[in-house]
Amino acid sequence: MGFKPVTTATLRKMKSDGTPITMVTAYDYPSAKLADEAGVDMILVGDSLGNVVLGYDSTLPVTLEDMIYHTRAVCRGAQRPFIVTDMPFMTYHGSLDLTLASVARLMREGGCKAVKLEGGREIADTVRAIVTAGVPVVGHIGLTPQSVHQIGGYRVQGKTANQAERLLEDALALEQAGAFAIVLELVTEDVARLVTSRLSIPTIGIGAGPGCDGQVLVFHDLLQYASPSVPKKMVKTYADIGSAIRNAISSYVDDVRERRFPGPEHSFRTEQREPAVLYGSGSSSASAEGKGERQP
Repeated sequence: MGFKPVTTATLRKMKSDGTPITMVTAYDYPSAKLADEAGVDMILVGDSLGNVVLGYDSTLPVTLEDMIYHTRAVCRGAQRPFIVTDMPFMTYHGSLDLTLASVARLMREGGCKAVKLEGGREIADTVRAIVTAGVPVVGHIGLTPQSVHQIGGYRVQGKTANQAERLLEDALALEQAGAFAIVLELVTEDVARLVTSRLSIPTIGIGAGPGCDGQVLVFHDLLQYASPSVPKKMVKTYADIGSAIRNAISSYVDDVRERRFPGPEHSFRTEQREPAVLYGSGSSSASAEGKGERQP
């Protein structure tokens, strides 16, 4: 794709050309920089940081301040990808003024290029208002983690005709409201393919099969960068970074305890006569100099 920054126009053209879109989450400077160097098209600063970075058991405790902080770090690390930030739980369900104020902070203080909202028809008016204000919006339907308690757990969506119909209606409503892309999470493959074919905007799948216009994975899942790492059917692991890091730290601990580190190659020495000057020990010459006596 080259090194020009990715834009919404780039992503629309990728859909029309049939070029798959790549997206990965990132939460800090090094993860964003690595994703950029690897050539991803989009970075999502996901509220999944609550689970994989902050240690929560869901995304619900994540705050607007958390998202701003991590977005700012990601934006410092990535230049080419199009950076999208999740709006956290209950920051877009109150008054429109408060919603737009939250969006403004994510854009102004965080530096992202777009925001992502979970929900379908029920948030269409909110999406429309944000887009009208000049901010690109990514929708998110199917499994919506912020509503996990209402849904009744992490369940695949689109298994029934009613669910499939609702997903399609939600996707069309978001498109009509001005969303420029939609994430489909844990949606049956055939329904995801149907939704994708009916939309003029790109779909980004996660656990939604190969028929979407693009795919997204969580940084820590694709790299198995967690402890413990929990296998997920929808995830392909490309490296076991967690084990490599754990083993490296364990080797460091062993080396320190066995006094193998630091070794001579990791240490620094002063010039031969300096320790005597510094610590008042050694040759009589050093002692004399310390008393201010001149040597012949």
